[in-house]
Amino acid sequence: MNGTQEPINGMEVVWEKPSTLTETRMHYCPGCGHGVVHKVLMDVIEEMGIQDKTIGVAPVGCSVIAYNYMNIDMQEAAHGRATAVATGVKRVLPDKIVFTYQGDGDLAAIGTAETMHACNRGENFLIVFINNGIYGMTGGQMAPTSIVGMKTSTTPEGREVHTQGHPFKITEIIAMLPGTYYVTRHSVHTPTTVRHFKKAVEKAFKYQQEKKGTCLIEVVSNCPSGWKMTPLQSNKWIEEKMFPFYPPGDLKVDGKLVEKKPIPPAATTEIKESK
Repeated sequence: MNGTQEPINGMEVVWEKPSTLTETRMHYCPGCGHGVVHKVLMDVIEEMGIQDKTIGVAPVGCSVIAYNYMNIDMQEAAHGRATAVATGVKRVLPDKIVFTYQGDGDLAAIGTAETMHACNRGENFLIVFINNGIYGMTGGQMAPTSIVGMKTSTTPEGREVHTQGHPFKITEIIAMLPGTYYVTRHSVHTPTTVRHFKKAVEKAFKYQQEKKGTCLIEVVSNCPSGWKMTPLQSNKWIEEKMFPFYPPGDLKVDGKLVEKKPIPPAATTEIKESK
């Protein structure tokens, strides 16, 4: 909620749509995390008073028409090229607040080179990275981030290391690059995780205003349609299967790596069918 508001019919107002979101009905599947992330981003932009200073960059993916929902200046980018476009925007307009909004197929596959080099250079913008471990828009194919054993339309028996290789933990790699200042991983599948994600966005925009360098926020999200699950099942799957391999928390703060506990061996084994 933004600020305070008088009670309506004796009830406290705990939620309201920010002016930074348009009236356009979102096209995302029921239970998808994209809508929540959009809402949080626009909440922060409104609360910080930077609506007229912010430029978002969206490439190809489920969020390809994010410009229909975000009432800010938006720039479309070719598939995987969001960080390259954001680099140009930020260098031409250095006083603007710039962010990219990218999925795992976009950022960690076709856009790997652009992403890594922008982070290594320390381009002063925020990357919002949605990791649902699958190509959601194009039919549920395996993505670089699909975990071992995960069933997709191109791995119907489950991802197998010998054939498809290991999942790509690109956020951990990005955290090691000297140009990154703040790298963190969150989710938006519970009220508590939404609040934590919002604080991360506030920090990232603040660091950009202070010209600290590249910030990246990974959001481990769900894809009920691609995963062939109900929204509730997909949220549970995030906690039971995704988090062991993509643990939430800060990876880099104030330009320094955060010491992490080793991932237990069980987190890297294949997914077993639930009984």
